[in-house]
Amino acid sequence: MNAPHLKHVLGSPMLEGLQASEIEELYRFLEFKKFIAGATIFLEGMDGEYMYLLLRGTVKVSRMTGEGNEKILVVLGPEDMFGEMAVFEPLPREATARVVEEAQLAILSRDKFEELGQTMPRLALKLTMNIVRVLARRVREAGDEYREIAEWVNANT
Repeated sequence: MNAPHLKHVLGSPMLEGLQASEIEELYRFLEFKKFIAGATIFLEGMDGEYMYLLLRGTVKVSRMTGEGNEKILVVLGPEDMFGEMAVFEPLPREATARVVEEAQLAILSRDKFEELGQTMPRLALKLTMNIVRVLARRVREAGDEYREIAEWVNANT
């Protein structure tokens, strides 16, 4: 498969603030893969070693509840990244990612991320800062959601 160009996802938080030349350099560290609808990208509990940038398609991220039901956490589209914690630490996945509609992904492995850090530390730092910004935004949003639930529970008890 010919690797797609990243120009379709230049608005992604993953690429924020990167110059065109830096995006071209990053491109060399990425693997590109297509997934058909219904395919599983990774499973909850599976060791993580890749992060993903969704170029095309739709992916749902979910967790299993204690009752054995699937709880959809988020549905992702083009420009969204996910699985980014895996490039920092090889821990089990906290959720499952499945393709809703055929997807094309840019994939960065932990090994390639470390290689990027060794060979292009400035670019690796920019990429790391972009990942941290996304994670910080998610933490804030989760905190807001938790606060709303707590307020609702307090108002209704």
